[in-house]
Amino acid sequence: MSAGLSGSTIADAVRLAARAPSLHNSQPWRWQSDGEVLRLFAVPERMLTTTDPGGRQMLISCGAGLDHLRAALAAAGWSLAVARFPDPNNKAHLADITFERSPIVTDADRARAEAIDRRYTDRLPFGPPPGWSEFEPVLRAATDSADTTVEILPEESHPALAHATRLTGARRRYDSNYHAELHWWTGHVIGATGVPKSSLVSPREHQQVEIGRRFPVTSSDTAHTGENSSDHAVVLVVSTAGDSPAEHLRAGEMLSAVLLESTLAGYATCPLTHLTEVPESRRAVRQLIDGNQLPQILARVGAPPQRDRPPERTPRLPLTEILSDAKSRN
Repeated sequence: MSAGLSGSTIADAVRLAARAPSLHNSQPWRWQSDGEVLRLFAVPERMLTTTDPGGRQMLISCGAGLDHLRAALAAAGWSLAVARFPDPNNKAHLADITFERSPIVTDADRARAEAIDRRYTDRLPFGPPPGWSEFEPVLRAATDSADTTVEILPEESHPALAHATRLTGARRRYDSNYHAELHWWTGHVIGATGVPKSSLVSPREHQQVEIGRRFPVTSSDTAHTGENSSDHAVVLVVSTAGDSPAEHLRAGEMLSAVLLESTLAGYATCPLTHLTEVPESRRAVRQLIDGNQLPQILARVGAPPQRDRPPERTPRLPLTEILSDAKSRN
């Protein structure tokens, strides 16, 4: 690889990048290396056509993977130069990535990469995040961007988010295609994709999180915790000025930064995609933020719930299905 970057380093970084969150664990990314450039492609075949008909969340997922790759390679001593959407004739070609040696690998670089393996989407109710006032400036510094914003919603806005969640549910109550797609991707694993049953919550736990997507639930006797409390998470919104594919990709990169910094701080996290999927709920969220911005994705952040058992690791596609050698294809 360029300037001495080995194929094994790329493989290790892509393996970590694949731990990024994606809509229903669809993992809609593919990487290709030609020995000089690492290319990122979206995989439309893994797009959820009813839930995400325009592919916006597919691009957000790929953006999260791109930032995870950045974190993984920083810990290995490499910095990235990213050319986004380099081929106007191929909309699925999201980025070309080249590399330079970093002058130093910091402890923070290593810790951020280690956080990738610790992070997971937790749908249980959270406690208030301890030390939030000290963490908030750290988060703002880590998410400072000219084209993507992160806003922390005040607690008094949470009832409006619950209302937006109900709007989404009402809009899709009789959408059989949506429910068929949701049940296809959740409650079991299909070829190392999808949300396993162990990641779903009980009916009681679902009711405790008023702003969560209405997933299929487990039986009431398989609750993860013995607690009976409401959700006290902080809610963040990642927004952009427009709704272009490039901005969707950037929003995913910013979501990754939010999740990894929060994981480093010891918090649990849960991305919320349903609140921007239908126009009515997205408008409701937009009324809570800077009116010049478009909400792309939200996230809950809070104290990890007390569990009766550790969560099962969500599966990922094998490296052979997401990373290929362009030279061997010629």
